[in-house]
Amino acid sequence: MKNPRIAIVLVISILLLTTAAMAADNVAAMYKSKCQVCHGPDGKGDTAIGKKLGVKGFHSPEVAKMSDAELITIAKKGKAKMPSFDGKLTDDQIKELVLYIRHLK
Repeated sequence: MKNPRIAIVLVISILLLTTAAMAADNVAAMYKSKCQVCHGPDGKGDTAIGKKLGVKGFHSPEVAKMSDAELITIAKKGKAKMPSFDGKLTDDQIKELVLYIRHLK
């Protein structure tokens, strides 16, 4: 390349995109291992266990109106039959999961 700055920008861009993709994969794997059994792959809560426990879908009006802070607290402390993930997941991991479930379709 004639302009080394362009090459540097391209390399940095590729690294950032790769890092973001890896982070997204990590959050998806975490959701799958910690949440999916009850909440389902789409967050609707219509799994056998989810139905038995009365899990609300993430897009239900009741859950959709909750703030991120409320969802973080529920994930940390548990609620009803949902277990606490405090000590099992870091605060940052819980925040990432909340962002992830907000984007489930």
